[in-house]
Amino acid sequence: MKGSMKCLVKSKAAEGLWMQERPIPQIGPEEVLIRIMKTGICGTDLHIWNWDDWSQKNVPLGLITGHEFAGEIVELGADVKDLSIGQRCSGEGHLIGQTSRQVRAGKFHLDPETRGIGVNVDGAFAEYLCMPAFNVVPLSDAIPDQIGAVLDPLGNAVHTALSFDLVGEDVLISGEGPKVIMAAAVARHVGARRVVITDVNETRLALAAKVTKVVPVNVATTDLRQTMQSLGMQQGFDVGLEMSGNEAAFDQMVETMVSGGRIAMLGIPPTTSRVDWSRIVLKSLTIKGVYGREIFEPWYKMVGVLEDGFDIAQDITHRYTADAFNDAFLAMKSGQTGKVVLEWAA
Repeated sequence: MKGSMKCLVKSKAAEGLWMQERPIPQIGPEEVLIRIMKTGICGTDLHIWNWDDWSQKNVPLGLITGHEFAGEIVELGADVKDLSIGQRCSGEGHLIGQTSRQVRAGKFHLDPETRGIGVNVDGAFAEYLCMPAFNVVPLSDAIPDQIGAVLDPLGNAVHTALSFDLVGEDVLISGEGPKVIMAAAVARHVGARRVVITDVNETRLALAAKVTKVVPVNVATTDLRQTMQSLGMQQGFDVGLEMSGNEAAFDQMVETMVSGGRIAMLGIPPTTSRVDWSRIVLKSLTIKGVYGREIFEPWYKMVGVLEDGFDIAQDITHRYTADAFNDAFLAMKSGQTGKVVLEWAA
């Protein structure tokens, strides 16, 4: 397809993104061209907007940003099978290599050669996106575009929440943001007995309680131990989902876990964070590091539960046209939103 498109570009070494006109990308024989309908704004996108230390080290100037999207296929590469023009889709934003031991073993999410769309290669904040057909995830009519646009963070939440068996268990989730709320909803959906979320953001805690059945605890004003007593908990939490990267939150989680408890860690702590390993050893805790999503098992699981009626629509609180991207990012920066979605096409 020939022509030009609008896209959001990190064109300057400064705070912000800039709308530009670029040529529509040309696809290879094993790629598809996707017309973008809606995109979600992620915390990673906010890092790139702010041009913080991480972004300066990892993101090339001139990059088209964004990696959460829903759209429709408008062009197929010559060797693409089993996909069709007009098919609605989202996609796995981690582009893998073919030669590493991990990929050859089928452990795609562990590939050290992974590149991320919107981080290392041009992404989805655009009217069109070129993507390998391998990475495309078709969407059924049961999943609207606004939900398809946030499947990426839902996949992270599914991967984290399902790291351990949650049926009948008491679960503690630390962190803020839509991804945490999604993880709480997943935990409840699969049968957790009690789900407690800790945060210091009252807006996000209130939204969590609106989206799913959880006990929100503002740890700046409430003693978590008192909440546990009021719930009738005798020992502690069976499973912890640490999604904040906050040293104090992780310390509190370790303190309130049962002996033999299990913790999945998605949040990235500071490189110099202090950990009391003696408590972890003496309580026989299991800690699992979680990065992104497994490819593609969480996609199958989240599509399945969504088609079965699992609802996260209330987690999306703000919607903007793509041209109003400045307002959208300012809303995200305020910390007073759930998920923010940009509309690129009606």
